[in-house]
Amino acid sequence: MQFSPPLDKATLIKRYKRFLADLTLPDNSVHTAHCANTGAMKGCAEPDDIVWYSTSDNPKRKYPFSWELTQTKLGDYICVNTQRANQLAEEALHNNIISELSGFSSLTREVKYGNENSRIDILLTYENKPDTYVEVKSVTLLEDNGQGYFPDAVTTRGQKHLRELIDMVSQGHRAVLLFTILHTGIDNIQPAAHIDIKYAQLLAEAAANGVEILAYKAQINASAMSLTSAIPVNIKP
Repeated sequence: MQFSPPLDKATLIKRYKRFLADLTLPDNSVHTAHCANTGAMKGCAEPDDIVWYSTSDNPKRKYPFSWELTQTKLGDYICVNTQRANQLAEEALHNNIISELSGFSSLTREVKYGNENSRIDILLTYENKPDTYVEVKSVTLLEDNGQGYFPDAVTTRGQKHLRELIDMVSQGHRAVLLFTILHTGIDNIQPAAHIDIKYAQLLAEAAANGVEILAYKAQINASAMSLTSAIPVNIKP
């Protein structure tokens, strides 16, 4: 995925009201940018971090700038725009990067399914295999020594998605939870039991009941990003 037009650089002042962030541009002017991330963004929004933002040409937008990436003081890149996760996953699937899911005949986004009024991120159909339901999650929480965690806050929505995936397997379908690793400092991932114990327990239950758990890491810089390689997942909470 190429950023087109190219991203512009700023310095983060602060994030607030979840969806807003104040930025200092190179000319020292201060602007407010939209932040498409509902999570806690732990470690992704430190004052004075470098921010890379896109600019919309939609005249109806109150805030034309969108916060796309953080570049930390250690040099790691983080994609904080969670809307990019599904785009990256779809791109990787079409490019046969995710070998476990190759060979599909069609890909459909945002399909209604399940007993809890859900939408699956990606539905893959195959000629002679069960339909495959793929739930995509964006991972940006890094703690010590390259260890990544999900979630970064209690997520009842994420818990619901795990229950739905378990149910799809019980109906004879294939169900996959795909962690997209959008922090270049993360080398492996495990459930954040210290943040959301219920999610960690449900993830272990899902794996035990046939839900496949995959994690693919993105290469990220200010010009482009893409999912490139699988990394280890430790399921036990």
